[in-house]
Amino acid sequence: MHLNRLVRILETVAISGGSATVSDICAATGYPKPTVYRLVQDLVSAELLHAPEKGVFRIGPRLHRISRMDKSDAEVRVIAEPFLAKLSNEFGVASFLSRLRSDSVEITQVVVPQDERVSFLHPGLGLRPIHACSCAKVIGAYGTESFQQDVIEGRLRKFTDYTLTDARELREEFQFIRDRGYGECIQELEVGICSVAAPIQLEDVGVGMSVAATGSIRVFTEEFRSRIGPALINLANELAEHLDSPSA
Repeated sequence: MHLNRLVRILETVAISGGSATVSDICAATGYPKPTVYRLVQDLVSAELLHAPEKGVFRIGPRLHRISRMDKSDAEVRVIAEPFLAKLSNEFGVASFLSRLRSDSVEITQVVVPQDERVSFLHPGLGLRPIHACSCAKVIGAYGTESFQQDVIEGRLRKFTDYTLTDARELREEFQFIRDRGYGECIQELEVGICSVAAPIQLEDVGVGMSVAATGSIRVFTEEFRSRIGPALINLANELAEHLDSPSA
């Protein structure tokens, strides 16, 4: 019953042009005002609704993300393949795409250089922690305050001596990523391994995916990272345009 009422309120806000007051919701649902006040606050806390001004409620960012994250991994892989291949062949490194999965990030696609003479490091598929891999950190950096707080207050495992486990340092890292537009992982997950990543920002969804490239610290020098970082930003922006396209 409680869930049905929450859904009914969400539907009411959605069909009322995207915003509604408590009085509007009461009139549409027949629920008493105390009940509506309590339920909308629950929905705001869960980011399914948000209140841009006092007494007015609109569909929240989390619900927008849910409604737009309907592309399967297979669909995204088909769209991303040529973009990742172009970067891999240009820089001679393995590139990959990752997606947010609850409280971690999963590498779902890896593309390697076509030139068999090129030596590269394959990152492997699977989950990565938000605080210790570039593909995950860039998603965390663009997350909501509550999401970041959950990450920081969680168990921050120290994988190497370079892993960020201090709350202040991690917050500063998130801010630095937002300022620069891409993130780096310099031996934070595994000694000798580096990666660089950029966020894929979709309209009405935010950042739930990222593109990245990885290699040895010998290859991923500071100069190399400064070149591939902007290239990854361009790749992420191009990919976002295609994923946002109605025909995608």
